[in-house]
Amino acid sequence: MGALLPMLLLILAGLLVGGAWSLHRQDAPRAAVLVTALLAVLATVGGVLWLLPGEG
Repeated sequence: MGALLPMLLLILAGLLVGGAWSLHRQDAPRAAVLVTALLAVLATVGGVLWLLPGEG
């Protein structure tokens, strides 16, 4: 399970980026676009940080 979870987080981030772009193109409310983009950033950061070597 070591590399599976970060990979899933990065896949989720890609889907969320696509969703945010799609919402932006459809002139959705700015709050919806920002929340989706923020979730994409959080998923990306989480996936990358999970892959960094740690103390374990």
